[in-house]
Amino acid sequence: MAPITRDRVRVGIFAPVGQFATGTGQPGATVARIAEEGIDHLCVGDHMSFFVGAGSDGLITATSLLSHDAELPVYVGLYLLPLRHPVPVARQLASIAQLAPGRLTLGVGIGGEDRHEIEICGVDPSTRGRRMDECLQILRALSGGEPVSFDGEFFSLHDALIAPSPSPPIPLVVGGRSDAAVRRAGRLGDGWLGIWVSPRRFATVVEQIDEEATSAGRDPNGFEHALNVWCGFGATREAAQAPLAEAMQTFYQMPFEPFERYSPHGTPDEVADFLSRYIDAGCSAFNVIPCASDEETAVAAVGQLRRLLTSAREGLGAAT
Repeated sequence: MAPITRDRVRVGIFAPVGQFATGTGQPGATVARIAEEGIDHLCVGDHMSFFVGAGSDGLITATSLLSHDAELPVYVGLYLLPLRHPVPVARQLASIAQLAPGRLTLGVGIGGEDRHEIEICGVDPSTRGRRMDECLQILRALSGGEPVSFDGEFFSLHDALIAPSPSPPIPLVVGGRSDAAVRRAGRLGDGWLGIWVSPRRFATVVEQIDEEATSAGRDPNGFEHALNVWCGFGATREAAQAPLAEAMQTFYQMPFEPFERYSPHGTPDEVADFLSRYIDAGCSAFNVIPCASDEETAVAAVGQLRRLLTSAREGLGAAT
């Protein structure tokens, strides 16, 4: 198994489900509360029109959150990159880097649960992987600050230039559970972001990415190995499961049961015990989607979870 490449595990939080997306509440106050808890970063998703038309643009939401706090980083997980042209995305990233240098991580994915969302953007779902490969190649080239020419299946550029380029560079973390996504992470990404995988599968992916990166002549040291994870919090497992199941069924338009084995719920200690196995497998960051009876409970629980997992990581380091 590859070693964990971070000094400690990082724990981020998606805004309590629906809070920012609906425009209710006070985002600034929520961000301040998250910072008080010592949570490492904020997380945002990205959808155009998910099942019932839901969604928010990941980079716009990230920019808004970055403006609410001068220090908290934002992790986009995942941005549906194949639905965009990579040159405008490169300009957006360069603009964000000027506003908040070093505070954005861009996780990218091809989508999958709602094929209709892909189709209404004028993209053939069967081409998403190939489009992603071209997008990543172009984004990487444009981040160097030199003119880029590219002639591919989907994109053709001549002397495209984005200046100034992001400094420091914005990490591009590839998401997805398929073997193709794992290979893509090693060849073209700065790491991998998983969801709904077992600890055993997570450890296998870490090894596969290291092998893929090495065979491509890249150094995998410093790669991100992260996990998006839905978590339910409450005084008991039963109390924690109710808001979790309701939120996931509403979001994915599916029963909760297929997700249950990958979605820990209970007290922060119980959730930390579940997630500690991923630390053993090489996880360097958790992006927590918290569900609880209210926002304050959710934020406080993720703060406690962070403290518990940080202690677990320190214990692992001492043991090795």
